[in-house]
Parts: sequence; C-alpha cells; structure tokens
Amino acid sequence: TVDETRATLSHGDYKCDPVRRFEGKVWYPTNVTEGPYPLIVYSHGFMSFHQEGEYIARFMASHGYVVAAADFPSTNYFAPGGPDLKDVVNQPGDVSFIIDYILSMNDDSTSILAGKIDAERIAAVGLSLGGMTTELVTFHPDLGDKRIKAAVSIAGPSAMFTERFFTFTDVPFMMIAGDIDAMVPYKKNAAPITQKDRDSILVTIRGGSHTGFAGIASILFRWIDNPDTVGCSSIKKNIPRNVEDNFLTPLGGEEKGVIVLDRSLPCEVSPLPKAIAPADQQMITTLAIYSCLQSHFLEDAAKRQDFKTYLLYYLGEENSRVTVTFNEQLVGKLAGH
Repeated sequence: TVDETRATLSHGDYKCDPVRRFEGKVWYPTNVTEGPYPLIVYSHGFMSFHQEGEYIARFMASHGYVVAAADFPSTNYFAPGGPDLKDVVNQPGDVSFIIDYILSMNDDSTSILAGKIDAERIAAVGLSLGGMTTELVTFHPDLGDKRIKAAVSIAGPSAMFTERFFTFTDVPFMMIAGDIDAMVPYKKNAAPITQKDRDSILVTIRGGSHTGFAGIASILFRWIDNPDTVGCSSIKKNIPRNVEDNFLTPLGGEEKGVIVLDRSLPCEVSPLPKAIAPADQQMITTLAIYSCLQSHFLEDAAKRQDFKTYLLYYLGEENSRVTVTFNEQLVGKLAGH
C-alpha cells in the first residue's frame, strides 16, 4: 500500500519519492466466530524486514490477536540506496499510517479483516530501531499516536530519552533486553528504563544478545557462540555513513525529552561473550509480550491480574536467566486496573 501524504527522502544514490511505499503482512486468528481482537503493529529493526518478528506474530495470532508488520521504506534491508538510519524520525508516522490502513480494512465489509479488530485495543511492538520507533509513536509529544494503548520495545535504543519523554502519556510500557547486547548497550539503554518511566517493566535476559531477538537467528545462528558477531559485522558497514549528522535533531530537544548523545558506534566490546541460544531468547520474549498484553487487553479483570502477576513474579522464577524489574507503585496501580 502507499501513503500519498508523505515523501520518502533521498539518501545515497536514491532520489526522493513523493510517496511512502509499504509491503507487509497481516497475521490473524482464523476463528471467525470470535472477536473483535486487539491489534499489534510490529516494527522491524535497522537493515531488517517485516517478517523479522514472525515468531511473535504467529504466536499472538494463534492466541487472539491481529498482527500487522510492514517494511519501512528507508530502513529495511532492501531499501533503495541502502538502509538509512536517519529515517527513523519518519517511522512513527509510518506506524500511524499502518494503523489507519488496517482499521480501514476492519471497516470494509469485503475485507478479510472486516469486523475483526477492536480499535480500542491497539499495541505497538518493535525490535531494535523498531523498538525506538515504538517508543516514539507511543510517547513523543508530537509524533505519538493516542490510539496506542500498550507498548513493548525489544532492545530499542532509549538512552537519548529522558524521564520527561515518558511523561507525555501514561501508556503501559515494557522493555525487553539482553544484558550482553553488543549493538544497543544494556547499561545505557534498557537498565535505567524503570527509573525514567516509573510505571514501566524491564525484562532482562541474562546472556541475551541483540541479534538473538530476530526470528532468523534461531535457524541461521543457532550454532554461533554469539549472534551479535554476525549482526555487528553487518551494521558496521552501514552505521558510519549514517551518523555524520545528528539524526535526532528533528525530534526536538530537552523540552520534548530528547537529548543529544555522543556519536560512539555500536559493537565496541571485543571479544563478545557467549550468548544463550536464540530460540531460548525468543521463547522468553514471546512469553513476556503475551503476558504483558493480556494483562492490559483481556476483558476479565481477574484474568488481567493473573497475567500481570505471572509477568512480574513468576516469569523470572520459571526462567533462571530472566529478571523482571519494576517499581512497587506499579503493583498498587494494578489492584485498581
């Protein structure tokens, strides 16, 4: 589909396109007697594509969610002119366009999605640069979309966002991250998140890499000691030319909760430590996302509380590599949810 209201900017040897073009996929429950269902818009990472999180999409669709994902015009792996990191500032608008498009299908009696979606239950989920996109479309005072009612960032860059950034809306937010992430360093990005957003949840996977979150890693990189070896090799070829300018400038300054960072490059750790198997990392990720969204979107209050209790207290008990961090004030809010 095509967004005719916004342009794809020139970069590399690619000339400006007056529109933004999207190719993607929708996963949905096949039980036509139930619904309407919550909608998840999934945002892929830099140099990736819309099927990156298919393991999440398939699971969530089989458990009563509609999931939509599309290739971002300028940051997907096959982007003409090469992936352009700076275009992340335009991706919150892309997410909003995808929501518009999917809801138009929901209203079209001839569509396969006719009547399947509950427009009051929309979540944003994203990995890496898609995680940052999720943060922007959820919290940014200008780029945010008020239709989003829950958000999950998987290893998304967040060091550039201050506590103020998370005050513009009170949408429930969860960060999932690996503590040996070589591409989006854990200590600078994920670790402080519950101090910045007092109502957020942080799920830390010990031994979790960055690349291990991508679906393809469970197949191609299962025998590699650390999948970030491959991810870092690829990203280093593209990042240097993308950080010549401060790509965060269009997001505003401290008044919007955005600060300027140094231009340090990712993948500075060498040698990389051994990581857990991508399949294990993805299983934990799926459980966390499902529990989180169920705790907000189920109609039954008691069941919502059961899923929240599992996420906060039992996910870590069942998985020795998982630590769930949250502020106690969150527990009090749950009782009145």
